[in-house]
Amino acid sequence: MAVNALYSHRDPMLKKRDDFEDILEERRNSSDLKYALRCYTPVLYKGVTPCTSSMLKSMVLQSDQLHYVINQVSKETGKATDDVKEEASAILEEMAQCLQLSTVRFFAFTLTKAFKTLFRSICVNEDGIQRLQQAIQEHPVVLLPSHRSYMDFLLMSYILYTYDVALPVIAAGMDFMGMKFVGEMLRMSGAFFIRRSFGGDKLYWALFSEYVKTMLKNGFAPVEFFLEGTRSRTSKSLTPKLGLLNIVMDPFLKGEVFDVNVVPVSISYERVLEETLYARELLGIPKPKESTSGLFKARKILSEDFGSIHVYFGQPVSVRSLAQGKVNRCQFNLVPRHIPRRPGEDIASFVNDSAYRLVRAQEENMVLKPWVLVASLLLQHHHQNQAAGQKRGIALGELTAQAVWLRDLSRQYGAFLHWPDHIPPSEVVSSSLTLHRGLVRVCEEKVQLAVEQAAGPAGPGPHSSVAPEEELLSQAVIILSCASYRNQALHVFVRPALLALAIHTASSNQKQEVFNSFSFLRNMFSNEFILCPGATVQDFEEACYLLVKTGALQFTQQEVQVTERGHRTLAFLSSMLDPFLQGYQVVCRFLCEEATETLIEKQFIPAVRKFIKKHLLAGRLRYMEVLSSDLQKNSLAALLRLGAVRKIKGVEQEMLKVNKVMVNSLEDTLGGKLPTPKAAVARL
Repeated sequence: MAVNALYSHRDPMLKKRDDFEDILEERRNSSDLKYALRCYTPVLYKGVTPCTSSMLKSMVLQSDQLHYVINQVSKETGKATDDVKEEASAILEEMAQCLQLSTVRFFAFTLTKAFKTLFRSICVNEDGIQRLQQAIQEHPVVLLPSHRSYMDFLLMSYILYTYDVALPVIAAGMDFMGMKFVGEMLRMSGAFFIRRSFGGDKLYWALFSEYVKTMLKNGFAPVEFFLEGTRSRTSKSLTPKLGLLNIVMDPFLKGEVFDVNVVPVSISYERVLEETLYARELLGIPKPKESTSGLFKARKILSEDFGSIHVYFGQPVSVRSLAQGKVNRCQFNLVPRHIPRRPGEDIASFVNDSAYRLVRAQEENMVLKPWVLVASLLLQHHHQNQAAGQKRGIALGELTAQAVWLRDLSRQYGAFLHWPDHIPPSEVVSSSLTLHRGLVRVCEEKVQLAVEQAAGPAGPGPHSSVAPEEELLSQAVIILSCASYRNQALHVFVRPALLALAIHTASSNQKQEVFNSFSFLRNMFSNEFILCPGATVQDFEEACYLLVKTGALQFTQQEVQVTERGHRTLAFLSSMLDPFLQGYQVVCRFLCEEATETLIEKQFIPAVRKFIKKHLLAGRLRYMEVLSSDLQKNSLAALLRLGAVRKIKGVEQEMLKVNKVMVNSLEDTLGGKLPTPKAAVARL
């Protein structure tokens, strides 16, 4: 382990980022209709002529790869080739986009009206747009936006239309197909619809793959999809899904195009439209089905203020440069290109590594608003009060002072922070509290989370008219909503926070012991945060560098020492990860105490949620965040990856086989056992 290379890490403060322009400013001062009907002449890849939807479908259906798969499916199923072709044509008809400029103009007009009502500003880095325009002319382009809201793909197309950039073809889930009128309008705005999972459907996979590659190889339009696969309900980046990334890299790997430019895009919301909806989903309350009627019912949000949006178009990433020295493309000369083949280990490793790097690039350019820091502080204050059995708020002046301290720390850690320095900090904090007044309560210059208001008119406590479990869930909605804003900053703090936690849990302050503890925690939480595979030493060195640079740690030849001023920093950092630590511990405790040796996989989340509710209501757990289904799924994924739980085929459904000895050992290593009904444990 190269622990001595601590100071080789690049200072994140040196990172230069572009300035922003508010595209709504002009919309507020000119005609919306004139904007929607203006001349729209985007430059395309090498001046290619735009392709009609029917031409594109014809090219896909005539491709050698699809013919090969059709013949295979015909042999395997006994169906006539013509019947399989007909089936392929029907699938493609269901899938394909059908871009119409008139529909785009309609969306441009209506979205302008909605955006001016909902948002104070939509800020875009113009330099990033100029880089994108240049990239589109040189090579096929893939846009990879972050995904935190339904608004993301509409926002992307709106921005590109505003700047006269070619509109993307967007991979969308079949959910939207059920929305009468709206689904077809999305199709006419560039969306193509795909099933959530294909299973072993060779024909569907071949059609989907060939459709995307035909679009990409011919440069008819940029291809856009979400690398995370689905919206993040927690505002943390999700582990990347590799299916579509494999497809868009394939034409380069097979030498069918010289290069592909991949553009990570970071979309940051000051206030997310779906904040309480997401919290309820994480608590097991099913999300409303997408429908046109539901869309009209949602009009009431137009009366609310959702602050600002920042959209940052990152540097285009050359797939050719990424692959240099990592992939031997000669292997594709050994088999005809139209024959589908499973990628080798080097390709799989390259795509996986690239995916993590691209999500990290998204994270680096996410713009953090002051509320993200304020929410982090309020959550920690709430947890401390819970532990002490108190319900007092924090003084507004004290909260402001802490927010300024955290502002300075986050900047030193390289955060892309949008904090208006020309406004007094007290006004910045007060403005954030006003915007998020549904989550906080300010009374007599004291601030606290609005968990008591969430309990209902009678308030919390033994005389409440609300059932204890219902009260718990109402309060958890506030906590999880607030946590989703704290989570926006986790990519900035997670490496130093893992080190702070490692120092706390290590058996000594020896460098090697601290590194071993860091390595274990990083491995345990690698489904929870974006931690690039194989980068444990680099992450440790980055964490050490940042904590030494900010005066929190000192290193002697063999030991790690916390400085006097470092105790505050390390306490804040480790507290940031405590809810995740307790979440993993409680899942381990459930598997050891409640679960049978084999458990039906589908029953895991409901059963562990019931177990957690029981412990929360009894006051034996501090953090309501452990109710999050996302946290529970990630902890199960970690236990499966580490071999403490195995999936086995049941008669009708997947089963989980639990190695209780190993699960118990992992819980111990995480920092001690959770309380049992017979033992009071003050630590939790």
